[in-house]
Amino acid sequence: MRLSPFLPLAPFLIPAAAAAEQERAAERERMVLAAVNLAVTSGALGGRAVRPAVLDAMRRVPRHLFVPDAQRVAAYREQPLPIGHGATISAPAIVALMTELLDVRPEHRVLEVGTGSGYQAAILAVLAGEVLSIEIVEPLARSAAERLEALGYSNVAVRLGDGYLGWPEQAPFDRIIVTAAAPDVPQTLVAQLAPGGRMVIPVGRGEDERLMLITKDARGRVSRRAILPVRFVPLVRGTR
Repeated sequence: MRLSPFLPLAPFLIPAAAAAEQERAAERERMVLAAVNLAVTSGALGGRAVRPAVLDAMRRVPRHLFVPDAQRVAAYREQPLPIGHGATISAPAIVALMTELLDVRPEHRVLEVGTGSGYQAAILAVLAGEVLSIEIVEPLARSAAERLEALGYSNVAVRLGDGYLGWPEQAPFDRIIVTAAAPDVPQTLVAQLAPGGRMVIPVGRGEDERLMLITKDARGRVSRRAILPVRFVPLVRGTR
């Protein structure tokens, strides 16, 4: 049997991989601390802290695997990053803030509109019982579904479709999150929100864009609260 000339290097691969993962874990920790600080100091949470469960989810999800190779060096920086097809992955502080406002619990079924690379869906998968995510751009939907499956997020389902329509055959949802800006709150999504549910969505355009928290009480009455100014890519309607 002929031995590979590279075989003697094998014992060094495991320590190298472990060191790389330790560095990534340290980067995630710095990202979490910076993101949480920004989320709290923004005033959007009324001075309260981000729940430990949200912090744990952000520590556990390898953000660098949800961005293109060329962007991995910046994966843990406090900034949005392009992921292709005119879409972006939100800055960590926005992810932390939206996830905290959503107040996801293990028993919840969550609808996400705008899968993108699948990063927010992965965060939600750590927190919720089930996540259903809709993406209108076919290459993004396909790659996100493959990525989430490969990384073991078995409680996430990704569907290609128009997010404005929601996922009516799976409704109602305990929580809904929209990761692109709509000109107004889609009533189809409000209708699919369960009593006692919450929805977080950016609404408006340009200088008038605001992150909104929509709640529905046990009697089905809907309330809206503007959280803070934001800037998201627009929510696309129809098929391409």
